Amino acid sequence: MSAATSGYYIPHEAKWPIVGSIGLFLFFYGFGMFLNDQTGGGTVTLIGAAIVVVMIFGWFGLVIKESEAGTYNSQVDTSFRMSMMWFIFSEVMFFAAFFGALFYARTFSGPWLGGDGAGGAAATNAVLWSGHDYVWPSDGPAQLGGDYQAMGWFGLPLINTLLLLTSGVTCTIAHHAIKDGNHKKMVRWLAATVALGTIFVGLQALEYYEAYAHLNLKLTSGIYGSTFFMLTGFHGFHVTMGAIMLAVVMFRGMKKHFSAENHFAFEAAAWYWHFVDVVWLGLFIFVYLL
Repeated sequence: MSAATSGYYIPHEAKWPIVGSIGLFLFFYGFGMFLNDQTGGGTVTLIGAAIVVVMIFGWFGLVIKESEAGTYNSQVDTSFRMSMMWFIFSEVMFFAAFFGALFYARTFSGPWLGGDGAGGAAATNAVLWSGHDYVWPSDGPAQLGGDYQAMGWFGLPLINTLLLLTSGVTCTIAHHAIKDGNHKKMVRWLAATVALGTIFVGLQALEYYEAYAHLNLKLTSGIYGSTFFMLTGFHGFHVTMGAIMLAVVMFRGMKKHFSAENHFAFEAAAWYWHFVDVVWLGLFIFVYLL
C-alpha cells in the first residue's frame, strides 16, 4: 500500500536541509567577508552559492520524484499549500519593512530635519542642520551623494509595469489551460510569461545603467538612492526567482507531470508571480510616481 493511501508521508534520512544550511552559512559569511575587504570573501561566497544551487536541484528533484510516484496524499497537499501561504506572507513582511523605511524617511525623519512637524522638529533643524530645507527626493542634509537626478516614472519603469501586468494575464491563461488539461496551451502561455519576466529584468538592468551613467543616481545617493535601489533591486531578484520557478513548471508541463486535478507546483509558482506583480504596482506608485 502506498503512502498516499496509508497515511501522511514522512521522508527519511533527509540530507538536503543540512546541505542547504551549510550553503547559506558559507554564502552570508563569505559575503560579509567580501563587504569588509577580507581575503577570500568572494571565493567563500561563490562556494556557498554553488552549494545552495546543488541543494535546490537535489531537494526539488526529490520532491518531484515523490510527487510523480504518488506518495503524497491530500494532507501533504494541504501542508504544501499552507507552507507556500506562510512563505508569501513572510515575503510581504520583507517588503513591508522597506516600504516602511521609505515612508518613515519621507514623512517623519526628513521633515523633522527640515524643521517641519510637531514636537522638537524646529530645534532639531536649528541644532543639527541649521538652514536645511527638506525636499523629496533627498540625499540628506549633507548631500553626501552629490548632485543627481531622480528616476522618472515614464519610459523604462512604465514599460516594465505594462510587461508585468501582461505577464499576470498570460500566467492566468496558462493556469486555466492546465485546469482544462491542455498541456500544450499551458506551456505556450507559460513560455510567454517567462519571456516577459526575462525582458523585465533586462530592462531593469538597463535602467540601473542609466541611473549610474547618466543620472549619477547610486546606492550611496542618500536615503533616496538607498531606498530606490533596495526596493527595486530586491524586487528584480524576486522576479528572477519567479521566472525560474515558472520555467521549471513549464519544463515539467512539457513532460506532462500535471493533471487538471493535481498541479499545485504550478499554482504555487503562479501565486508567487502574482505577488511579485502586486509588489511592483505598489513600488511603481510610491517610488516612481509619488
